[in-house]
Amino acid sequence: MTDRLILVLDEGTTSTRAMLFGGDGRQHGVAQQDLTQHYPKPGWVEHDAGEIWERTLACAQAMVEKAGGADRIAAIGITNQRETVVAWDKETGEPLCRAIVWQDRRTAEFCAQLKAAGHEEMVRGKTGLLLDPYFSATKMRWLLDNEPEVAKAAQDGRLAFGTVESWLVFKLAGGLHITDASNASRTLLLALDGEGFDLELCDLFGIPPAALPEVVDNAGMLGVAAPGLLGAPIPITGMAGDQQAATIGQGCLAPGDTKVTYGTGAFILTCTGSELPHSDNRLLGTVLCELGRERSYAVEGSVFVAGSLIKWLRDSLGVIETAHETEDLARSIEDSGGVVIVPAHTGLGAPHWQPDARGAITGLTFATGKAHLARAALEAMSYQTYDLARAYAADGVEWTSLRIDGGMSANDWMVQDIADLLDLPVTRPAFVETTALGAAMLAAVGSGLHPSLGAAAAEMIGETSSFTPQMDAARRETRLAAWAEALAKV
Repeated sequence: MTDRLILVLDEGTTSTRAMLFGGDGRQHGVAQQDLTQHYPKPGWVEHDAGEIWERTLACAQAMVEKAGGADRIAAIGITNQRETVVAWDKETGEPLCRAIVWQDRRTAEFCAQLKAAGHEEMVRGKTGLLLDPYFSATKMRWLLDNEPEVAKAAQDGRLAFGTVESWLVFKLAGGLHITDASNASRTLLLALDGEGFDLELCDLFGIPPAALPEVVDNAGMLGVAAPGLLGAPIPITGMAGDQQAATIGQGCLAPGDTKVTYGTGAFILTCTGSELPHSDNRLLGTVLCELGRERSYAVEGSVFVAGSLIKWLRDSLGVIETAHETEDLARSIEDSGGVVIVPAHTGLGAPHWQPDARGAITGLTFATGKAHLARAALEAMSYQTYDLARAYAADGVEWTSLRIDGGMSANDWMVQDIADLLDLPVTRPAFVETTALGAAMLAAVGSGLHPSLGAAAAEMIGETSSFTPQMDAARRETRLAAWAEALAKV
């Protein structure tokens, strides 16, 4: 089995990928296709679940062919954008409407009503989460209230709700309806110390429990892909939400280990081990991993806009042609010329949690050019990370170093700026796509290729590079004061 490969399905917000890994962590191939983003109204973000499945399957089939056939694949691991809700018909296996994406803010008013009614303390006590449109349950409620096909399917007992990994497994494994504990913990429907979805929470949000998947471990014999799809029945042995997978892929398995993933959004997780997470500073508690029905947990801070800000500069404003340009542009000038971007395009996440906030660019003059905008966009990543570092410190979890990953972390200028602004050493792995690597590690453990996550980490995580702070204190304080002033305006 040691010469066989692991097929990882990495379901992002803007694209879907299939990747091949060896048991040593080396990548052997990747196929990728973009996903269509639908914005029917301001603050609304949707995906076509049928397109997600079709493009994921096409990528998977390409990687099976590259591997030399399905018999060369030992196992499948899946990782996904979390909180996005898919509604489908259990009988036909077809979506009932578009999926509501994690970035979507349409349920802000419903969340405000629940808060006003005094429900947030109970919800937070059970789930570790806040009442925010980010999470899945209010999206499910909205679909039941506003999509007649969803309501009819619920009435007839045909409705299936799930996050993206649940949808993919249903399609891959011929109707198996499961979710892993890490994804389930992002729905507002799972108590952190509860086995299945919580009936009191389902009742609060008005979600029929029969429409929800079974909650299972993150690794093990979870299901089997139908032979007609990939050429042979391949076991599905690992699943995790993207940020939990990245945390595992960074080897953050001990209490206090901290990572940040800079993808479409930015997500910070600090492992707390078997201790249930708690925060007094509006950070989130989440399931990091469940193995053998035993859970480890993490404290999480979520920033809604990171890489999507660069994509916006490219696709909507035409300021840049490629994301890679931002590094050279940032280096071409001494500073941002007083320009500060507050990327609240879909509201502010942790630690502010203001869904109605909107983005702003301050400090514009006629001297402002595209280099200033590009540099300010990268600096916004440092500022948002700094805000979270302060929140963690206030909770008694002060960072001593930081491990980072995700597509944006390939930008050396940005990584150095984060180290400078936080006054902390920052470590980046040579292979920055640790989300996929974490899913491969889980699948390797679930299939018996490695005996534990610790053993998988020792074997599969490669070399790293480090960035040390170089900014003087006065400049740091000036930068942070400008950020605080811009943030106050939104």
